[in-house]
Amino acid sequence: MKNSTEVTEFILLGLTNDPDLQVPLFVVFTLIYFITLIGNLGMIVLILLDSRLHTPMYFFLSNLSLVDLGYSSAITPKVMAGFLTGDKGISYNTCAAQMFLFVAFGTAENFLLALMAYDRYAAVCKPLHYTATMTTSMCARLAIGSYVCGFLNASIHTGDTFTLSFCESNLVHHFFCDIPALMVLSCSDRRVSELVVVYVVGFNIFFALLIILISYTFIFISILKMHSSAGYQKALSTCASHLTAVSIFYGTAIFMYLQPSSSHSMDTDKMASVFYTMIIPMLNPMVYSLRNKEVKRAFMKVVLEAKLSLGLLFLTLYNEK
Repeated sequence: MKNSTEVTEFILLGLTNDPDLQVPLFVVFTLIYFITLIGNLGMIVLILLDSRLHTPMYFFLSNLSLVDLGYSSAITPKVMAGFLTGDKGISYNTCAAQMFLFVAFGTAENFLLALMAYDRYAAVCKPLHYTATMTTSMCARLAIGSYVCGFLNASIHTGDTFTLSFCESNLVHHFFCDIPALMVLSCSDRRVSELVVVYVVGFNIFFALLIILISYTFIFISILKMHSSAGYQKALSTCASHLTAVSIFYGTAIFMYLQPSSSHSMDTDKMASVFYTMIIPMLNPMVYSLRNKEVKRAFMKVVLEAKLSLGLLFLTLYNEK
């Protein structure tokens, strides 16, 4: 990708320039990233290993863990390296690649959350037709569609941002190559680019939210009609985790991207960005597992099998001696 200016590198100013905070922040973000890796990889492995979790809901959940890993890994390692080495430079092409991956995985998560809401609608409101509606091939097509939309959206935003001219400064007041942070550096007219961001992001968010809203409207109507308290509790518990994740994800996304870059406070944006680039990917596995008996049961099964395997291994080694 070429640019008409001589800018070949951006300087990410990061969260703070205070030298006393670099090591503590490195420790904190390393811990967050470690928990993110363990939580999301663990969720994917649990779903793969336990046949009882081979259902549409857990298929979409495993994909959610995958995209959480994707957009967190596009950003967090670079932030950690900056704290440790003090190197805040990022090349023009690497910056574009980071933005592309972040937007692609973030958009995929947007549509996956909508698909998970539709899946819950089909399970709660149309239980007799659920297996016929949410077939393996249908779930695979829907998930692939989310990734295709993600990469198309990333192509639009990355191309839109990096066709701007950067001729005054290469100091990015952020810890990663986010769209608003780069747009404010442009010395060319960015009004059209800002409108592209607002309209495309707005369409993606509100289309997904519309699906979620309609799905949960029908779900709550069905729940209110239930006469069985056990069915009532089960329906609520399966939806509560998803609603929590939806509220956190869309709240921060709307705050960040549905306003012009000139209206952004960079310090506020950085704090919000920490939340949705690092905290949300760390929290999602916890949100979906703490209230979920099936995930807990699968985890305990894996732990017991691991203990048995270790016990047999030690017993074999002991007998050989």
